[in-house]
Amino acid sequence: MEIKKNFIKAELYKALSVIVLIPSIFLGTGLAAGCSKTGNGQVTITNTEKDYDTVETADFRPEDGYLKESEEVLMQSGDVESDQSLQEGENAFNTEFSLSVPTFVTRIDDKWFIVDCYHDQIIYNDNMTAPLNEWRVLTKEAKQPHTIAGDGSVILVDDTENNRVLVYEKRGDSYVNTQLFNDIGKRPHYTVYDEEDKAFYVWSSTTGEMYIFRHAADDTKMYLTEIRDAGTKDTYIRSFYIDGGEIYFVSGIGSDGQASGILVCDKHSFEIKEKIEVPDDMAGMVALRKDGGYFYITVSTDITGNQDAATMIRTKDLHGLLSGDYEEIYSEYFVGGGTPYNITRVGDTLYLTEHRVPGHSVWSYKIENDEITDVQALY
Repeated sequence: MEIKKNFIKAELYKALSVIVLIPSIFLGTGLAAGCSKTGNGQVTITNTEKDYDTVETADFRPEDGYLKESEEVLMQSGDVESDQSLQEGENAFNTEFSLSVPTFVTRIDDKWFIVDCYHDQIIYNDNMTAPLNEWRVLTKEAKQPHTIAGDGSVILVDDTENNRVLVYEKRGDSYVNTQLFNDIGKRPHYTVYDEEDKAFYVWSSTTGEMYIFRHAADDTKMYLTEIRDAGTKDTYIRSFYIDGGEIYFVSGIGSDGQASGILVCDKHSFEIKEKIEVPDDMAGMVALRKDGGYFYITVSTDITGNQDAATMIRTKDLHGLLSGDYEEIYSEYFVGGGTPYNITRVGDTLYLTEHRVPGHSVWSYKIENDEITDVQALY
């Protein structure tokens, strides 16, 4: 796909950034461009232009400074053919009649989205009950995407195997890939829109970096504003969970064969507050979230990478995992025998994706007074 940048706008933003930066240089202020891990295990922000922790993120403006602006995928004016294509009809129908390693389910703009990872596509529909051939395709431009997030104005997709982030906008009844970011870490794997920060958090799964994207309130043009380093380079960590002022990174397996354990960090500074040890048979986690009085965790592999250890558990205290203080719920409430993956909540219902079990790839369920109820296999 041909990429056409708006060079005039880019040069204008660069000039404005320089103007804003000049007083910052003399005053000794800077923008958070990354982090480094210190000897005491803490993560500190390396400042180069301006510290975004001191800025009202909902009021982000490009002239405040940024690390990188998006590349424009389609001309927005002056190209009759492109402008017409943005308005014509809806996206194409899905031609796959099954899901191949679905990794994520969510709802954006009153539409349901399923990330169909091994089919290299994301599909969407008005409801979660229609046959798959009635769903439409948001994108086939991504290579093994894993997650998707939206804020009502834009949708971000982590293009995992291409190390990119794709940005989509709604045009009439269609969604169009209008922007992209190249060179986003290595295997960007998990994307969340954080309402409090008015920012998208995109996790680079093997470099331990969090890429943070924002746009101005009155514009959909996207900017990479920060890169925060969790100090977990060369450890494959699949996802994270934001809970108030803290961020939890699930346990992953390093290139040295050791488990990282669950890392509890400060959401903004990425200071590691605690490392929670986990047993070897759940070293390769996928997802962690808290619902009611329990933490729910999906596990992909043990410390050797064996998926036979895949399961889903819950515990009231993460510190009890090592001693066996948890409840295995995968085989009790779901079929078991596969690999459960991500868990998402939409309204009062949770959605679990899984693979390795034909005919059971997306589940829905509810939690009422810490009881798992209304479990249904959707696809």
